Amino acid sequence: MADIRSLHDAVADLVHDGDILAMEGFTHLIPYAAAHEIIRQGITDLTLARMTPDVIYDQLIGAGLVRKLIFSWGGNPGVGSLHRFRDAVENGWPRPLELDEHSHAGMANRYVAGASKLPFAVLRGYRGSDIPTRTETVSTVVCPFTGEELAAVAALNPDVTVIHAQQADRNGNVQLWGLTGVQKEAALAADRVLVTVEEIVDTLEPRPGGVVLPTWVIDAVAEVPGGAHPSYASGYSVRDNAFYQAWDPIARDREAFTRWIEENVRNEQSAKAAVR
Repeated sequence: MADIRSLHDAVADLVHDGDILAMEGFTHLIPYAAAHEIIRQGITDLTLARMTPDVIYDQLIGAGLVRKLIFSWGGNPGVGSLHRFRDAVENGWPRPLELDEHSHAGMANRYVAGASKLPFAVLRGYRGSDIPTRTETVSTVVCPFTGEELAAVAALNPDVTVIHAQQADRNGNVQLWGLTGVQKEAALAADRVLVTVEEIVDTLEPRPGGVVLPTWVIDAVAEVPGGAHPSYASGYSVRDNAFYQAWDPIARDREAFTRWIEENVRNEQSAKAAVR
């Protein structure tokens, strides 16, 4: 059953040094406020998993908290590269970064296998790619019915998954809607689950296409209005496109990045003002 807690306490209890941490959300509902709390608490040696690492992981990597990234694409959407990500890979700053790269289909199937409590998933993919030669989490199996050789990907079971959603009720049931990605699968695959929400309501109203995560699969819910900024929460906020554009020059320069993190994340008063 989910407890309704402060973001600080939920992160402190659920996210630990050395964890495999998934922070999912596609285009919107990206849990930035939770990532910033992780930075403030200095939780380190993390293995990050995410289908589309964007600015949220650029910030965590640049803060020196990440040792490994499991992913299928990385970039600043609509702008360009993730410069803190690139600096870590190319120059080892602020620390070397180990990579486990997959296709989108491979990552999604890894979460599905984890959520299904299966050791691996099968798909038609990776044929002609060199990715299987660079990871131990891709192999092949032969179908016992047709003899066809298929790609196999190891299940991904995060120690903790963090997502953002629009609403939770007072019992800790969560509902998200709009453009969703693999939040449900990543949550069901994890040992521990933290959900930040725009608001807590008395009753969740069913919505066409809405995804409901029941309280019994969630450990903690934290009410964090604006917790997805600079991404958006459908029905609550709009995407801050200017932020993504402004991030590019900040992230290109180590000193500018470090100054931004200190002023806007580690400084809690400034951080509270920045969430909107």
